[in-house]
Amino acid sequence: MSAPQVRPFRRDDRDQLTELVNAHVAAVVPGVSVSVNTVLSALEREPDEFVTDPWVSERVTLVAEQRRSVVAAAQVLRYRDDTEVGEHYRDAGEIRWFVCAPAASFRPGTERAADLLMQACLAQLARWQVRVRYADGTLPAPAVYGLPRPWPHVRSVYERAGFRHTGDTEMLLIARVADLPRPEARPGVTYERTLGECGTRWTAYDDGRAVGFVEVDTALARPERHVRAGGLSDVGNLHVEPSRRAEGWERHLLAQAADWLRLCGADRVLAYEAAEDRTAIDRLTEAGFRELTRTDRGWEHRPA
Repeated sequence: MSAPQVRPFRRDDRDQLTELVNAHVAAVVPGVSVSVNTVLSALEREPDEFVTDPWVSERVTLVAEQRRSVVAAAQVLRYRDDTEVGEHYRDAGEIRWFVCAPAASFRPGTERAADLLMQACLAQLARWQVRVRYADGTLPAPAVYGLPRPWPHVRSVYERAGFRHTGDTEMLLIARVADLPRPEARPGVTYERTLGECGTRWTAYDDGRAVGFVEVDTALARPERHVRAGGLSDVGNLHVEPSRRAEGWERHLLAQAADWLRLCGADRVLAYEAAEDRTAIDRLTEAGFRELTRTDRGWEHRPA
């Protein structure tokens, strides 16, 4: 068996890298994949990360190759050390994402290749002499961030290298739009549709007083990226005034959003909540959502 080789990414790796990325995406979100152009574009910049992406000073993409097959890949970032950069990121290094083929009898040596790639990532961070070393699993696809639970093979690589989970855990939920509530007419209640911060917003008014709002994003598949996520949307914001939460306003707001999503041709919708917020999760599950997976955010290199 030939020994794996770690080297910089080359453009002719693009198809194999995209296949590896899509295998990881598919394990998290059903029916989603990204194009070669999407992957190549994300190697240069992340336009959705409009706050943190401009802070990046250097990007390095590495692959581990075995028998002319790309079996692991990672991107390493270096953040600037100046006052424009947020304190958490200032002079920090990050493994932005790390993907690798899981160990299998028909493909021996993949675990060794992944560990060699991780060593190369840490060596790059050492050469940069960064203040702190972070890790993540953000790929250029909807709802793939942190370290999703369906990637135990990646988690093992991180933990063997000395990374520890130091942040929060989020639950990803999904619902079929057809399973969400239908709008109900209620005396004195009106809804206003406007543009919100995270998509189209519906604000509920009870006798002219705003009691809550919901926002949904139906543009997860940006045309220039050619993401295969047709029919997928997400709940960007869902808020009800605390004094009115016992009245079921979340359900009524989701019903308004679902009616719009049906007109848009969306058949699935995602939502995100802190894993410990059982009250918010229960309200979503009562409305038709179910747990899709959990993702652990915030990894820091703390070797024993």
